[in-house]
Amino acid sequence: MDLSFNITSTNDYISNSQIARVLTEDWVKNNSYCPNCGEISLIEYENNKPVADFYCNSCLEQFELKSKRGIKVGSKIVDGAYNTMIKRINSIQNPNFFFLTYDKTKWKVNNFMIIPKHYFISDIIEKRKPLSDNARRAGWVGCNIDLKKIPENGRIFLVKNSEIISKVKVQSKWKRTEFLKTKKVNSKGWILDIMNCVDAIKNDSFTLNDIYKFENQLKLKYPGNNFIRDKIRQQLQLLRDKGLIEFKSRGIYKKITL
Repeated sequence: MDLSFNITSTNDYISNSQIARVLTEDWVKNNSYCPNCGEISLIEYENNKPVADFYCNSCLEQFELKSKRGIKVGSKIVDGAYNTMIKRINSIQNPNFFFLTYDKTKWKVNNFMIIPKHYFISDIIEKRKPLSDNARRAGWVGCNIDLKKIPENGRIFLVKNSEIISKVKVQSKWKRTEFLKTKKVNSKGWILDIMNCVDAIKNDSFTLNDIYKFENQLKLKYPGNNFIRDKIRQQLQLLRDKGLIEFKSRGIYKKITL
Protein backbone atom coordinates (compact mmCIF):
# COMPACT_ATOMS: atom_id res chain seq x y z
CA MET A 1 0.00 0.00 0.00
CA ASP A 2 1.51 3.30 -1.17
CA LEU A 3 0.17 6.29 0.80
CA SER A 4 1.09 8.80 -1.93
CA PHE A 5 -1.45 9.90 -4.51
CA ASN A 6 -0.77 9.54 -8.21
CA ILE A 7 -0.91 13.24 -9.11
CA THR A 8 -0.50 12.52 -12.84
CA SER A 9 -4.09 11.24 -12.84
CA THR A 10 -5.38 14.83 -12.50
CA ASN A 11 -3.55 16.46 -15.41
CA ASP A 12 -6.84 17.11 -17.21
CA TYR A 13 -8.59 18.75 -14.23
CA ILE A 14 -8.59 22.33 -12.93
CA SER A 15 -11.23 22.36 -10.19
CA ASN A 16 -9.83 21.62 -6.71
CA SER A 17 -12.85 19.50 -5.82
CA GLN A 18 -12.50 17.45 -9.00
CA ILE A 19 -8.78 16.97 -8.41
CA ALA A 20 -9.39 15.78 -4.85
CA ARG A 21 -12.13 13.39 -5.98
CA VAL A 22 -10.04 11.89 -8.77
CA LEU A 23 -6.95 11.49 -6.57
CA THR A 24 -8.76 9.85 -3.67
CA GLU A 25 -10.83 7.51 -5.84
CA ASP A 26 -7.74 6.55 -7.85
CA TRP A 27 -5.85 5.84 -4.63
CA VAL A 28 -8.58 3.60 -3.23
CA LYS A 29 -8.92 1.70 -6.49
CA ASN A 30 -5.19 0.98 -6.65
CA ASN A 31 -4.28 0.57 -3.00
CA SER A 32 -7.23 -0.68 -1.01
CA TYR A 33 -8.63 -4.17 -0.60
CA CYS A 34 -11.91 -5.67 0.53
CA PRO A 35 -11.89 -5.99 4.35
CA ASN A 36 -14.53 -8.71 4.10
CA CYS A 37 -12.81 -11.26 1.85
CA GLY A 38 -9.34 -9.76 1.37
CA GLU A 39 -9.64 -9.34 -2.40
CA ILE A 40 -6.65 -7.22 -3.43
CA SER A 41 -8.37 -4.69 -5.67
CA LEU A 42 -11.77 -3.03 -5.76
CA ILE A 43 -13.78 -2.27 -8.89
CA GLU A 44 -14.93 1.29 -9.45
CA TYR A 45 -18.54 1.87 -10.44
CA GLU A 46 -19.38 4.20 -13.29
CA ASN A 47 -19.71 7.85 -12.29
CA ASN A 48 -22.85 8.95 -10.42
CA LYS A 49 -23.74 5.45 -9.26
CA PRO A 50 -26.58 6.11 -6.78
CA VAL A 51 -25.63 3.31 -4.40
CA ALA A 52 -21.85 3.25 -4.00
CA ASP A 53 -18.42 4.06 -5.49
CA PHE A 54 -16.72 0.64 -5.45
CA TYR A 55 -17.53 -3.03 -5.16
CA CYS A 56 -15.57 -6.19 -4.55
CA ASN A 57 -15.55 -8.48 -7.56
CA SER A 58 -15.20 -11.50 -5.27
CA CYS A 59 -17.76 -11.13 -2.46
CA LEU A 60 -19.78 -8.25 -4.01
CA GLU A 61 -19.57 -6.01 -0.92
CA GLN A 62 -20.19 -2.38 -1.87
CA PHE A 63 -18.30 0.68 -0.62
CA GLU A 64 -18.87 4.41 -0.66
CA LEU A 65 -15.96 6.79 -0.22
CA LYS A 66 -16.01 10.00 1.82
CA SER A 67 -12.83 12.08 1.69
CA LYS A 68 -11.65 15.32 3.21
CA ARG A 69 -8.50 17.34 3.56
CA GLY A 70 -6.89 17.32 7.00
CA ILE A 71 -5.29 15.15 9.63
CA LYS A 72 -8.26 13.81 11.57
CA VAL A 73 -11.41 12.06 10.38
CA GLY A 74 -13.42 14.24 12.79
CA SER A 75 -16.68 13.60 14.59
CA LYS A 76 -19.09 14.42 11.76
CA ILE A 77 -19.04 13.79 8.03
CA VAL A 78 -21.19 15.87 5.71
CA ASP A 79 -23.37 13.78 3.42
CA GLY A 80 -26.19 14.37 0.93
CA ALA A 81 -29.97 14.46 1.25
CA TYR A 82 -31.29 13.26 4.60
CA ASN A 83 -34.24 11.21 3.30
CA THR A 84 -32.10 9.56 0.64
CA MET A 85 -29.49 8.58 3.21
CA ILE A 86 -32.08 7.08 5.57
CA LYS A 87 -33.53 5.01 2.74
CA ARG A 88 -30.10 3.79 1.70
CA ILE A 89 -28.93 2.59 5.11
CA ASN A 90 -32.20 0.74 5.63
CA SER A 91 -32.13 -0.98 2.25
CA ILE A 92 -30.50 -4.24 1.21
CA GLN A 93 -28.21 -2.22 -1.05
CA ASN A 94 -26.66 -0.15 1.73
CA PRO A 95 -22.89 0.20 1.25
CA ASN A 96 -20.00 0.08 3.68
CA PHE A 97 -18.34 3.49 4.14
CA PHE A 98 -14.70 4.35 3.60
CA PHE A 99 -13.51 7.58 5.23
CA LEU A 100 -10.22 9.03 3.98
CA THR A 101 -8.25 12.09 5.13
CA TYR A 102 -5.24 13.42 3.28
CA ASP A 103 -2.44 15.98 3.44
CA LYS A 104 -2.88 18.34 0.51
CA THR A 105 0.66 19.72 0.73
CA LYS A 106 2.15 16.25 0.29
CA TRP A 107 -0.83 14.60 -1.43
CA LYS A 108 -0.60 11.65 0.94
CA VAL A 109 -3.11 9.66 2.95
CA ASN A 110 -3.26 10.37 6.69
CA ASN A 111 -6.15 8.10 7.67
CA PHE A 112 -8.19 5.51 5.85
CA MET A 113 -11.00 3.96 7.83
CA ILE A 114 -13.98 1.77 7.07
CA ILE A 115 -17.22 1.54 9.00
CA PRO A 116 -19.13 -1.65 8.10
CA LYS A 117 -22.67 -1.14 6.89
CA HIS A 118 -24.12 -3.10 9.81
CA TYR A 119 -23.17 -0.22 12.14
CA PHE A 120 -25.37 2.22 10.26
CA ILE A 121 -28.74 2.90 11.84
CA SER A 122 -30.99 5.95 11.63
CA ASP A 123 -29.70 7.27 14.98
CA ILE A 124 -26.29 8.12 13.56
CA ILE A 125 -27.70 10.21 10.72
CA GLU A 126 -28.13 13.82 11.81
CA LYS A 127 -30.65 15.96 9.97
CA ARG A 128 -29.39 19.41 9.00
CA LYS A 129 -31.52 22.54 8.85
CA PRO A 130 -33.42 23.06 5.57
CA LEU A 131 -31.85 25.51 3.14
CA SER A 132 -33.28 29.00 3.35
CA ASP A 133 -35.97 30.32 1.02
CA ASN A 134 -33.29 32.36 -0.75
CA ALA A 135 -31.16 29.35 -1.57
CA ARG A 136 -31.14 27.81 -5.04
CA ARG A 137 -32.46 24.56 -3.55
CA ALA A 138 -34.76 26.16 -0.99
CA GLY A 139 -36.08 23.70 1.60
CA TRP A 140 -33.55 21.00 0.75
CA VAL A 141 -32.52 19.00 3.84
CA GLY A 142 -29.06 17.51 4.07
CA CYS A 143 -27.48 15.32 6.72
CA ASN A 144 -24.32 14.54 8.65
CA ILE A 145 -22.95 11.15 9.63
CA ASP A 146 -22.36 11.39 13.39
CA LEU A 147 -19.25 9.29 13.96
CA LYS A 148 -19.43 9.86 17.72
CA LYS A 149 -22.26 7.33 17.78
CA ILE A 150 -20.16 4.61 16.14
CA PRO A 151 -18.55 2.31 18.73
CA GLU A 152 -14.78 1.98 18.68
CA ASN A 153 -14.92 -1.58 17.33
CA GLY A 154 -16.92 -0.30 14.34
CA ARG A 155 -14.16 2.08 13.28
CA ILE A 156 -11.73 -0.11 11.41
CA PHE A 157 -8.57 1.67 10.29
CA LEU A 158 -6.62 0.42 7.31
CA VAL A 159 -4.31 3.43 7.72
CA LYS A 160 -4.07 5.35 11.00
CA ASN A 161 -1.95 8.47 11.45
CA SER A 162 -0.01 7.56 8.28
CA GLU A 163 0.68 4.05 9.61
CA ILE A 164 -0.53 1.09 7.56
CA ILE A 165 -2.46 -1.41 9.69
CA SER A 166 -1.87 -5.08 8.97
CA LYS A 167 -4.45 -6.76 6.76
CA VAL A 168 -4.79 -9.60 9.26
CA LYS A 169 -5.76 -7.18 12.02
CA VAL A 170 -8.22 -5.34 9.76
CA GLN A 171 -10.00 -8.51 8.69
CA SER A 172 -10.02 -9.91 12.23
CA LYS A 173 -11.75 -6.78 13.52
CA TRP A 174 -14.22 -6.91 10.63
CA LYS A 175 -15.13 -10.57 11.18
CA ARG A 176 -15.68 -10.27 14.92
CA THR A 177 -18.56 -7.82 14.52
CA GLU A 178 -20.33 -9.43 11.57
CA PHE A 179 -22.97 -10.84 13.92
CA LEU A 180 -24.63 -7.40 13.74
CA LYS A 181 -25.70 -8.16 10.17
CA THR A 182 -28.36 -10.55 11.40
CA LYS A 183 -29.77 -8.26 14.10
CA LYS A 184 -33.00 -6.33 13.67
CA VAL A 185 -32.86 -2.54 13.94
CA ASN A 186 -34.13 -2.28 17.52
CA SER A 187 -31.84 -5.05 18.79
CA LYS A 188 -28.92 -3.56 16.93
CA GLY A 189 -29.60 -0.17 18.51
CA TRP A 190 -29.34 -1.64 22.00
CA ILE A 191 -26.11 -3.46 21.20
CA LEU A 192 -24.49 -0.31 19.78
CA ASP A 193 -25.66 1.74 22.77
CA ILE A 194 -24.02 -0.65 25.24
CA MET A 195 -20.87 -0.78 23.11
CA ASN A 196 -20.72 3.02 23.35
CA CYS A 197 -21.27 2.87 27.12
CA VAL A 198 -18.34 0.47 27.42
CA ASP A 199 -16.21 2.77 25.25
CA ALA A 200 -17.07 5.72 27.50
CA ILE A 201 -15.52 3.98 30.53
CA LYS A 202 -11.87 5.01 30.72
CA ASN A 203 -10.46 1.89 32.35
CA ASP A 204 -9.98 -1.39 30.51
CA SER A 205 -11.57 -3.24 33.42
CA PHE A 206 -15.03 -2.18 34.53
CA THR A 207 -17.85 -3.31 36.78
CA LEU A 208 -21.55 -3.78 36.32
CA ASN A 209 -22.07 -0.70 38.47
CA ASP A 210 -19.94 1.31 36.02
CA ILE A 211 -22.37 0.39 33.25
CA TYR A 212 -25.41 1.04 35.46
CA LYS A 213 -24.30 4.69 35.61
CA PHE A 214 -25.64 5.02 32.06
CA GLU A 215 -29.10 3.82 33.15
CA ASN A 216 -30.74 7.28 33.15
CA GLN A 217 -29.25 8.07 29.76
CA LEU A 218 -30.68 4.86 28.35
CA LYS A 219 -34.08 5.50 29.96
CA LEU A 220 -34.33 8.75 28.04
CA LYS A 221 -33.74 6.89 24.80
CA TYR A 222 -36.01 3.96 25.66
CA PRO A 223 -38.79 5.51 27.79
CA GLY A 224 -41.09 2.53 27.33
CA ASN A 225 -38.60 0.05 28.75
CA ASN A 226 -38.95 -0.51 32.52
CA PHE A 227 -36.21 -3.12 32.70
CA ILE A 228 -33.13 -1.15 31.65
CA ARG A 229 -30.74 -2.99 33.94
CA ASP A 230 -31.95 -6.36 32.69
CA LYS A 231 -31.37 -5.18 29.15
CA ILE A 232 -27.89 -3.95 30.03
CA ARG A 233 -26.92 -7.35 31.46
CA GLN A 234 -28.38 -9.09 28.41
CA GLN A 235 -26.26 -7.03 26.03
CA LEU A 236 -23.13 -7.50 28.12
CA GLN A 237 -23.65 -11.26 27.91
CA LEU A 238 -23.98 -11.00 24.13
CA LEU A 239 -20.79 -8.95 23.85
CA ARG A 240 -19.04 -11.50 26.05
CA ASP A 241 -20.27 -14.41 23.91
CA LYS A 242 -19.06 -12.62 20.76
CA GLY A 243 -15.60 -12.05 22.22
CA LEU A 244 -15.85 -8.27 22.43
CA ILE A 245 -15.54 -8.11 26.22
CA GLU A 246 -14.24 -10.61 28.76
CA PHE A 247 -16.03 -11.75 31.91
CA LYS A 248 -13.45 -11.76 34.72
CA SER A 249 -15.54 -12.52 37.82
CA ARG A 250 -18.97 -11.71 39.22
CA GLY A 251 -19.86 -8.19 38.09
CA ILE A 252 -16.40 -7.49 36.64
CA TYR A 253 -15.54 -7.27 32.92
CA LYS A 254 -12.58 -6.35 30.76
CA LYS A 255 -12.47 -4.73 27.34
CA ILE A 256 -10.87 -6.72 24.55
CA THR A 257 -8.79 -4.71 22.12
CA LEU A 258 -9.40 -5.85 18.55
